[in-house]
Amino acid sequence: MSIQIKRMQPGDELAFAQIAPEVFDELIQPERLRDYLLEPGHLMLLAFDGGLVVGQCAAVIHRHPDKLTELYIDEVGTASTHRRQGIATRMVEAMFAWGRELGCREAWLGTELDNLEANGLYRKVGGKGEQMAYYEFEL
Repeated sequence: MSIQIKRMQPGDELAFAQIAPEVFDELIQPERLRDYLLEPGHLMLLAFDGGLVVGQCAAVIHRHPDKLTELYIDEVGTASTHRRQGIATRMVEAMFAWGRELGCREAWLGTELDNLEANGLYRKVGGKGEQMAYYEFEL
């Protein structure tokens, strides 16, 4: 069976019924999922193997008053059983296309320097990486 990449919209919550391990970091919370899908500018793609979700790519449209509109790739996840099959590449490229349709002229993301799989993927789709500092804050 071929892998299908689909854009999620409000009302698509049932598509998340069967998710393979390692696609998301934590369990999906129904109210958070609903709110995410309802939020303008939040984008999500799912990769399906039949009815099973085997990949996800989440992004946010980042608008500025003084710069180009950007697409921020927030998450990319693929089930370990489905890695090295081009699914993440297809999802990122599909997200870039969706971002272009919505007026984005640039895209960006961040990952750890030691995340070799992610860095390989992002170079493969044309990314130019630099070292950077990353900070987290509890609010």
